[in-house]
Amino acid sequence: MPIEPPLSPWNLDLGQAQPGEDLVGVGADLAPGTLLSAYRSGLFPMGLGPRGGGVLGWWSPDPRGVLFPNDLRVSRSLRRSMTRFEFRVDTAFEEVVDGCAAPGRAGRWITPSIARAYAELHHLGWAHSVETWQDGELVGGLYGVAIGGLFAGESMFHRATDASKAALVHLVSLVSATDGLIDVQWWTEHLATLGVTEVSRTAYAQLLADARRQPLPPAFGRP
Repeated sequence: MPIEPPLSPWNLDLGQAQPGEDLVGVGADLAPGTLLSAYRSGLFPMGLGPRGGGVLGWWSPDPRGVLFPNDLRVSRSLRRSMTRFEFRVDTAFEEVVDGCAAPGRAGRWITPSIARAYAELHHLGWAHSVETWQDGELVGGLYGVAIGGLFAGESMFHRATDASKAALVHLVSLVSATDGLIDVQWWTEHLATLGVTEVSRTAYAQLLADARRQPLPPAFGRP
């Protein structure tokens, strides 16, 4: 099971958050206790400077993009693609983060300090990767933080057609076993084709509380 890190000295909450404003705080650090406190409060970090550097920002999108497992939409073409892939969990976490942070991608905000912070969370059992493999090669995947039945997705990548979508579909199969919730941060037209919807910050807070009470999906447990 995940190892609880030392508590954060920072007060991370949504007490001053204004409706419709996504950025709700700046500063603090990326220690494991700080990150877990943030996710438990509905926040996540992203740098504010060029390429994600500089001052650390804490975000709580309003509205929030979420995927309820029962809302997943899988097209016929994606179902066909999935038969070509093998799926693994937590066998190449740092490689998945590197794939998400590759130059030229939207994930360029994943700085070395962000990558190190999530690698530490991974070693403690909180951060996980869902990986898509083809012919023994890592061709896509995603990573995020699992707390109870919540999976807070951070980023995904692909090197083969449909490889990232396939990883998300596999993630849903893991999370749905415990009636969980997938947080995707922001709604996009691309994610909407898979069933992602938007909820208000207030609604997300209740969904978060409910999901945290659910058991951790067995795939994310540690012996």
